[in-house]
Amino acid sequence: MVNPNRTAHTTAQTEDEHRAMEAQKAADQAPETIDIEALAKEFESADAAIDQLNADAHGKLAEAEAEFETEIAGLRAERDEMRDRWLRAMADAENARKRGERDRREGEQYGGSKLARDLLPVYDNLTRALEAANADATGVDKALIEGVELTMRELVNIFGKHAITKITPQAGDTFDPQLHQAMFEAPMPGTKAGEIIQVMTDGFMLHDRLLRPAQVGVSSTPG
Repeated sequence: MVNPNRTAHTTAQTEDEHRAMEAQKAADQAPETIDIEALAKEFESADAAIDQLNADAHGKLAEAEAEFETEIAGLRAERDEMRDRWLRAMADAENARKRGERDRREGEQYGGSKLARDLLPVYDNLTRALEAANADATGVDKALIEGVELTMRELVNIFGKHAITKITPQAGDTFDPQLHQAMFEAPMPGTKAGEIIQVMTDGFMLHDRLLRPAQVGVSSTPG
């Protein structure tokens, strides 16, 4: 036989458990309470961490840029130095080439200047011999005169081959200190000071250089 009291007790217990379960279920489904202040602190902490990371990154980037610029500046300085050395070397080589070319050209043109200068007295002596022979043609062997003339022509031809040209001033020409050498000065009627009154020896040029000035007498007559 069923005890009515026990049955009622069981039913009440079951209802209590059901209510407890419902309450637990409602508690589980209820929204969680948010701590705003704690959350704000977490956000601030995260922002600070991000700012620190950005600052560190910018610092490292600035250091890297500074090192890069320093290295670039060093490379540019080295490049400029090498370029300057190369330009100087090229300039030195060009100057050496020009000097060599000038020395070669001068050697070809003026290398025989000493020999040419030594031959000028020979020319002078032949000239005097011909002048003396012409002044006294009766007492000089004709064949000898022809031989001297032939020698003179040959010497003049040699001079011409080597670009040796005569400076032949005339009486009355103006004295030029670049081409003439005054051996004496004397007053001469009918002349002006600085005019040539006598030519003693011809002068000579070797290409564009003076080999020997013409030796002349110059008038000192006041103008």
